[in-house]
Amino acid sequence: MSLGLTAYGVAAALPMTENPTADFSDTPWWLALIKAVGIFVYLLISTLLVIWFERRVIGRMQQRPGPNRNGPFGLLQTLADGMKSMLKEDITPANAEKLIYTLAPLIAATMAFVSFAIIPVGGTVSMFGHETPLQVTDVPVAVLLVLAVASVGVYGIILAGWSSGSTYPLLGGLRSTAQVISYEIAMGLSLVAIFLYSGSMSTSAIVSAQSSLWYILPAFFSFAVYVITMVGETNRLPFDLAEGEGELTGGFHTEYSSMRFAMFFLGEYVNMFTVSALATTLFLGGWQAPPFISAINDNMFGGGWWGLLWFTAKLWLFMFLFVWLRGSLPRVRYDQFMRFGWKFLIPITLAWVVAVAFIRGAQLGFLGDSKLTFAGRELSVATVVIVSIVAVIALAAAWIWDDKRAARAAAEDEAPPEEIDPFQDGYPVPPLPGQRLAEPTPRLASSREPVLTTASASSTASPSTSTAVKEEDHG
Repeated sequence: MSLGLTAYGVAAALPMTENPTADFSDTPWWLALIKAVGIFVYLLISTLLVIWFERRVIGRMQQRPGPNRNGPFGLLQTLADGMKSMLKEDITPANAEKLIYTLAPLIAATMAFVSFAIIPVGGTVSMFGHETPLQVTDVPVAVLLVLAVASVGVYGIILAGWSSGSTYPLLGGLRSTAQVISYEIAMGLSLVAIFLYSGSMSTSAIVSAQSSLWYILPAFFSFAVYVITMVGETNRLPFDLAEGEGELTGGFHTEYSSMRFAMFFLGEYVNMFTVSALATTLFLGGWQAPPFISAINDNMFGGGWWGLLWFTAKLWLFMFLFVWLRGSLPRVRYDQFMRFGWKFLIPITLAWVVAVAFIRGAQLGFLGDSKLTFAGRELSVATVVIVSIVAVIALAAAWIWDDKRAARAAAEDEAPPEEIDPFQDGYPVPPLPGQRLAEPTPRLASSREPVLTTASASSTASPSTSTAVKEEDHG
């Protein structure tokens, strides 16, 4: 909440665009309802396609065909899997909190759809005699609304882990809590630079501000941080630690089956589309055509319904990135993931936001036309920019040095001993490179005596004992 208020105060101090939000004056309620249903259908069809797309692409990466039986090129495989989920038995654990157990997948799925309502998927078009933007709604703080709704959606994962009444789902929910808290901070900080450049938090105003230059160029570092955090927020490889099969069986959805499990599956993929759509809106110009095409004829290839085509193409670039990462990278360790978020992403993003604030302040003339006054001295804009860049580099170097120092200290603490006893634990262990065997001691020599088996024990028994046993057998 404090992060959102800070970002809102920063954007409020900057000059707003002429149209802070989209114009819905000619949009009746029934037309807004039609657009909402259209967005719902758009996301459902996209989800069916991306599951097939993911399986086919990863199959090609692993030199296997992937789904190719149901329908042309296997396009109906996802639909068949959905029907199978509907027909499977729905099992509820005996120790589960039944109400929360049922509400959790609904929360996870519905919140992902709600977030897409403020995304402009196209420009202003004519629908049923009305001029309306291809967007369900817009508010002055639309980007913060997406972050808030995404946070509520994660409650579905947390509540699912707690309400299942089992150990592994609970651990998966706890992991998800820490993961979301850690990476939402870095994600919010990465978007502050966009607010500073555009002077608004409205998604339509941010798209309009990128008519001449996409923000992926001036805010390249924010874009890199956002891409990392959006993978962590959606629980996708290599950051799918809330559902790690190797250590948590299935994670938070271990006890779910049938359609309740499918709701989690649907929510994950729709959430992928939501964060990708937000990245498209904030960094890639939204529904606007690429610069080399808009330079030819923006009215012919960039306006109206053409915007939906460009928006979808940019959206699927991010979906391919998700698939590529899943097929290429292994899952990271949980401690590495958390250390990377808290010790690197958050500090360096804070330094980046400070640098962008200085640059924008100098460009807008808040602190002088070409000079900045600091401690009674006038500094040029170039000096401030150079100092800011040096500060970011110094922070990154300090983090790398601290990490290497900690690694060296850990390596020294865990250095193997020079002398080892290969029979210390009762099993012969060969020495490691650089080690040598310890000299045998009387205690060690006695412990290394071979254990007599039953046959050898009977052969070494005394003759009288053997005779007695034989007589007892014959007797």
